[in-house]
Parts: sequence; structure tokens; C-alpha cells
Amino acid sequence: MIARELIDTAQVPGGEELRLFRHGRDFMIVLDRNELMSSRMSGSEEALATMSLERIAGHKRKHLLIGGYGMGFTLRKALETIGRDGRVTVAELVPKIVEWARGPMKELEAGCLDDPRVDLVEADVALIIAGARAEFDAILLDVDNGPDGLVRDENGQLYSRAGLLAAREALKPGGVLAIWSAGPDPAFATRLRKARFDVDEVRVRARSNGKGAKHVIWFARNTVG
Repeated sequence: MIARELIDTAQVPGGEELRLFRHGRDFMIVLDRNELMSSRMSGSEEALATMSLERIAGHKRKHLLIGGYGMGFTLRKALETIGRDGRVTVAELVPKIVEWARGPMKELEAGCLDDPRVDLVEADVALIIAGARAEFDAILLDVDNGPDGLVRDENGQLYSRAGLLAAREALKPGGVLAIWSAGPDPAFATRLRKARFDVDEVRVRARSNGKGAKHVIWFARNTVG
């Protein structure tokens, strides 16, 4: 039986400690006893990209903002489908996540961070959203376990009424705010609608083969503009 090997740890600014484990060919990023992400489960993270791009298919020269690099599943899938004239800004708060991507998880990274269409910013995605006006065709958020702010208390600001209104201001008319969550949250879905988004809640399997737990993605369209 192959033992799980601790590779490194990373402190989340204003939050908890993350641990990177390797188990055979697989990697896991763990917070306390919670497995936040695993290289074995990429389905819902990939769907975050593909389903968002489907919803903005008519937009030209698309510009995406991805909040949270994670293991790169969302970014890689976005690059496959956004086209040569698209752009992707990736905001990653934890520098070690980027180090892990370029180091022990280099095979998973597969050169996506060096793609000329990608602008990697080591910053809080909330600050980028707050400083943008009608800049993004889609904002894809996978910065925590969902709206409950498990990893970092400040992440809850993204999902507050003020955070949602800021996201709406940062989106172009008809743009989409897509938010990944480990599970449903009826109160948050209501908050999205009160922020004047047109909301579509989708259940997606965790694994790319259609198996595993069901995760939730909210697609909130900016109908104001």
C-alpha cells in the first residue's frame, strides 16, 4: 500500500495552513481534515470553464477572470476553448500554489501558466474585481469550499451583497459570474437574485467520468447594462 507523502505546506494570508500531499501519481491539497482539491477529481472545475464559455459564446475577444488557480483544471480547460484572441487573468492569493504548480505539479500545469493569453496575478481576486468596470466577460470563482468561507474568513466578502454588486460592475453587459461550491446554499442563491443577476444553478459531478460527489456551480448573468 502506497503511503501519502507530505510535500509542502503553505500559509493562506489571513487564513489556515494548506498541505500538499502526493499519493502515487496523485496530488491532494488539504486544509485540516478537508481535502480541498485532488488531481483525481477535475470534472466540476473543468465544467466551471466550459459551461461559463458556453454562456458567453456570442462575445468577441473574451476576457475571463479566474479567481483561484488551484490545480489549474479550470484554466487549462478555458484555454482549450476560449480561442486565440481570448485572454485569461488568473488571480492566486497564495504564492506557494504557483510554486507547487511550477514544481512538483509541473506535469499537471502543462505549460498553461506560460501561455501568452494568460496574465497571472498574485493577488486577492476581490481587489481585482473591485477595481474593474465592465472589463470581464466572465468571472470564475473557485477560491474556497463555497460561500461559507472555509479557507479564509475574508473570502466571505466575495459572496456578500457588496461583493456581488462589485462583481456585477466588473462584468460586461451579458457577462457571467460563475461560482463553484462543494454543495448547495439556498440562501446564497437568493442573495444572487437580489443582486439582480439571472441565476442558473447546476449540479456537476466531481470526476470527469461523470462519477463522484455532486458539486454546485451558480451561473449568474449580468442583465444590467
